[in-house]
Amino acid sequence: MSANGSLQSYIRSIPDFPKPGIVFRDITPLLASAEGLDASVRALTELTRDLRPEIVIGAEARGFLFGPALARELGAGFVLARKPGSLPHRTIRTEYALEYGTSVLELHADAITAGARVLVHDDLLATGGTATALCALVEQLGGEVVGCAFLIELAFLPGRAALLPHDVHALISYDEE
Repeated sequence: MSANGSLQSYIRSIPDFPKPGIVFRDITPLLASAEGLDASVRALTELTRDLRPEIVIGAEARGFLFGPALARELGAGFVLARKPGSLPHRTIRTEYALEYGTSVLELHADAITAGARVLVHDDLLATGGTATALCALVEQLGGEVVGCAFLIELAFLPGRAALLPHDVHALISYDEE
């Protein structure tokens, strides 16, 4: 079994959650396993090391799960994008589309310096809305998105295409729901 296949064994599939017809990919068993968590962080690190990021950015809340550990392993800093009103300093913001409406992410205005090499990270790539918003925040501050890394990609959804021209890296890919 490949490393990615063994990681996939930790992912629990829950049909009809949060609504009928959706298969939810639950990563909590992976997080609860010392071996699974360690293997995930190591694999994400190897997947992205050659990108040489100076900063990893993750979105509230699931981007916070692996982002700081990945940043530490890469010798990079970690910055957080949060819901409006959650950050105490001056912020920039971007609005992005969700399946049923819109949402907003904010980032401290001094979190990324112009020219910084930034890796966008989230646990799951589906339609690409959150990751696209993270890219927009990085670019508003003059940072360079060197790639986007995910634990899981739902390859049957348009997330990868939404992130063009950025490189997309995923440890686990589901080709069908």
